[in-house]
Amino acid sequence: MSEDLFELDNIVPELMRRLKRIEGQARGIQGMLEAGRGCEEIVTQVAALRAAVQQVGVAMVGCLLENSLRRSLETGADTSEAVTKAKKLLSKL
Repeated sequence: MSEDLFELDNIVPELMRRLKRIEGQARGIQGMLEAGRGCEEIVTQVAALRAAVQQVGVAMVGCLLENSLRRSLETGADTSEAVTKAKKLLSKL
């Protein structure tokens, strides 16, 4: 597990920026609700928020897949396990 966390170092800054934007989007939606904005407008923002969260998940799966495949190629191991793991994670998104 700590090995996986170490390999995340190269994408952590970008993920943190994305998560901070997501946090701002969520606060913006709260403000829209408090201001009595229209449902259509709010749903549009909720959809954007959901897409942003999904992109964080996709980036994480991409990191996992890249690192797993690299490890498999370095050790000569079968890559099918890495692909299967990535597919399972993608299905959760």
